[in-house]
Formats: sequence, C-alpha cells, structure tokens
Amino acid sequence: MRPTITAFANSPDRGRGLARDTRVRWALEEVGQPYDVRLRSFAELKEPAHLALNPFGQIPTWEDGEVTLFESGAIILRIAETHSGLLPSDAAARSRAIMWMFAAVNTVEPPIVDRTMVFLFEREEPWFEARLKAVEALCRRRLDQLSAWLGEKDWLDGAFSVGDLMMISVLQRLGSSGMVDDYPNLAAYVARGEARPAYQRAFAAQLAVFEAAQGGG
Repeated sequence: MRPTITAFANSPDRGRGLARDTRVRWALEEVGQPYDVRLRSFAELKEPAHLALNPFGQIPTWEDGEVTLFESGAIILRIAETHSGLLPSDAAARSRAIMWMFAAVNTVEPPIVDRTMVFLFEREEPWFEARLKAVEALCRRRLDQLSAWLGEKDWLDGAFSVGDLMMISVLQRLGSSGMVDDYPNLAAYVARGEARPAYQRAFAAQLAVFEAAQGGG
C-alpha cells in the first residue's frame, strides 16, 4: 500500500524545509518510495480525526496499511527498516546508524529547539538575554562535540545512513543563526546532505505546498 503522511497545509517554516514532514519526505525519496500527503490546517490538527493518529496534535503522521505512526524518528526508522538504502547490512553498523538517529533527536536537537522557543516566546521577558546566552552555549557545546567526531569524514559512520539524514535535518534548524557556519566541517556536512537529489526532491515538494498555500491565500 502506498503510504500516506500528514503535513502542514501552510507551514510556519515558510517553505524552508524545517517542518518535520520534510525529513520523512527525504527518507522516502532516498528509498524511492512513492507516497501521498494529507495536508492539515492548524485547526484540523486538534480535531478527533487527526488526534486518532497523533494524540499530541502534531505532524507528521504515517499510515501504510499495516501500522499507523507518529514522531518523525519512528516513521523514518520504519522506512529504513522496510526498504534498502538507509541502514547498513552489517548488524553492528546498523545499530550505530540507529544510535546516531537517537543522538540527533535526543542530544543535539533539544537545545536547538529551546533556542527557537526562546526567540519566539521570551523576547520581551527580562531574562531573555541570559536565557538565550545559556541555550546558545549548550548548542555550541553540542556542535563542538559533533564537529570533533565528524572531523574530515563525509558522514558520521561510513556511508550515508539514516543517522546522517536525521542529524542534518536537526542541524538545518540552526541555519538562520549562522552557528553551524562557525564549524566548516559541519557546514560542509549539511551542504553534502542538501546536495543529495533525494533531499532536493523532498525540499521542492514541501516548498510547493507552501507556495500553493500562499497563492491560494
């Protein structure tokens, strides 16, 4: 069965590829799996039909006739485990690729998301500057550590894998900050991911939804 994912009908990222359906689209493009998209407005995310798929009222979700999932990491792991191309065949390397997926969403992404939340919701608060400084310090600490690990390698652990897909998707969220540009090897790493034809197709698909929403709005 052709899988169906959900995505924003009018993404708050303004077509920059930061909404989490983009990383799912990327994984699908990497493995050559056609898919359908069900667009949801913010109001529809809170309705019973969507809450039956994701009780937290978020995107993306996944339906493939066998399983319904939410959380982009779980969805991408499903794609990687049911198609070739995103996970190594060697068992140990496979486990390491999955490890990097978890590292991306559990270790690297949280302070990056915190930074975004500070900018969106705390700019007028008296503690804004101190809070931002603390969050950015943690972001840089994670970037320091990741940069040291990556070194001169093209990818995190051998060939491109689902771990790289997820890590690059996370690092993209710092794009407007310029922080990643302070680490030439990380900036080149992100650029390598974005140059992949599968990513280009995923980005174009998400951008097309945003542009259609603007044209119709």
